[in-house]
Amino acid sequence: MVRVRKADGETLRAGVTTIQQEMGVSPEFPPEVESTAAAAADEPRLPDLDRTDIPFVTIDPPGSMDLDQALHIEREGDGYVVHYAIADVAAFVAPGDAVDEEAHRRGETLYGADSTVPLHPKVLSEGAASLLPDQERPALLWTIHVDEAGEGTDVHVERARVRSRARLDYQGVQAQVDAGTADPVIGLLREVGQKRLAREAARGGVSLPLPEQEIVVDGDEWTLEFRRMLPVEEWNAQISLLTGFGAATLMVYARVGLLRTLPPPDGRDVQRLHRTAHALGIDWPAEMLYPDFIRSLDPRKPTHAAMVTACTRLLRGSGYVAFDGEVPDQPEHAALASEYAHVTAPLRRLGDRYAGEICLALCAGTPVPSWVLERLHTIPKTLEESGRRAHQYENAVVGLVEAAVLRPHVGETFAGVVVAVDEQTPVQGDLVLQQPAVEARVTSSVPLPLGADVQATLVEADPSRRTVRFAFHPDSSAS
Repeated sequence: MVRVRKADGETLRAGVTTIQQEMGVSPEFPPEVESTAAAAADEPRLPDLDRTDIPFVTIDPPGSMDLDQALHIEREGDGYVVHYAIADVAAFVAPGDAVDEEAHRRGETLYGADSTVPLHPKVLSEGAASLLPDQERPALLWTIHVDEAGEGTDVHVERARVRSRARLDYQGVQAQVDAGTADPVIGLLREVGQKRLAREAARGGVSLPLPEQEIVVDGDEWTLEFRRMLPVEEWNAQISLLTGFGAATLMVYARVGLLRTLPPPDGRDVQRLHRTAHALGIDWPAEMLYPDFIRSLDPRKPTHAAMVTACTRLLRGSGYVAFDGEVPDQPEHAALASEYAHVTAPLRRLGDRYAGEICLALCAGTPVPSWVLERLHTIPKTLEESGRRAHQYENAVVGLVEAAVLRPHVGETFAGVVVAVDEQTPVQGDLVLQQPAVEARVTSSVPLPLGADVQATLVEADPSRRTVRFAFHPDSSAS
């Protein structure tokens, strides 16, 4: 097996700076934005309602400082009450001020290794507005009642002052769960999370079991690995989804809001996937719906990994829709099999602040703020543009690291799996390596064997162009 060295972090940081310059983005803010944010950080608009009695905790990746969400769960008869505190950006950002206008230009936070381009200045996003432990913070407090089956039965949101008791991370919490030493609240998170996952399956929701490609930064050494979500991450994500479903219900009922949408899959795409499954030798009974089929896949198997990659075509076309007066013709997020709204990450996504303000007004029985309605119908375009930019930024940074890690190994042979083959040009496709965790283009002199373990030669790894390319030779296929 080829032993791959870690790439030099100093060189890669310079490469990330080049990416930022090419894209016209910067982690720095104009002086007026920074000064406005600093002044706001000193004088937040604190609500009257005091809920610092609730012992909230945050659970995030290690080292995270932009903490949007704090959690507490308690039993209520046979069910539960979920308290979910969301950072109140509007307590610091006034409509039309310098921070607000810059946030509209940025749309969302861009992530790439340790090179973040934040939506808001760090004095807010990692300071005064972040739900850091042992600090009184303004928040949007969601109270959601959940029945014994894990179904949300009632939702309410209001402004409140909160205080987190601890900043936890996924790995640490999972270790406590595995050792049986986790806090009782984490036990309730597991109960609710598992029931919500069961509800998702019953509802026909789809979640692709793709491992996440992650850049690992260790001082000045960077490398890549594939990482699957820990169970606690899945449970925590279900609380965020639960809140988004509740928010969407409020907005659809009132006929004003901002939804995250995904159209139903085209029947021709599903038929094409049936043909792909047949070609890969994977049994897909005609009566099995595609969400159930996807849940049956194990991406650790080469053919299943290729099938999961093919299934990504079903999740294309996601977007946002704003409405005021009439519910849109297609309000659902097909992968979630429900209406859904983004409301739980306002430090990192512009639209969450708008959707949160709408829900606050609906629950209080007051008019939606005029500043929300004035810009509501422009927000989907802003978010779609920022989403494309975020995807481009992340791909560019990953491409840079892939090329830098592999550059010393041009001419060497690696074991990988062919996970995609171009329909029009079957001698071209995508190859996934496990060590290092790389997905790259591969070419061949004959049609590529989809889902096969192969040996491929690295023919290009250019950090300046951020490109990696392999060549497959049929006589070198792995057994």
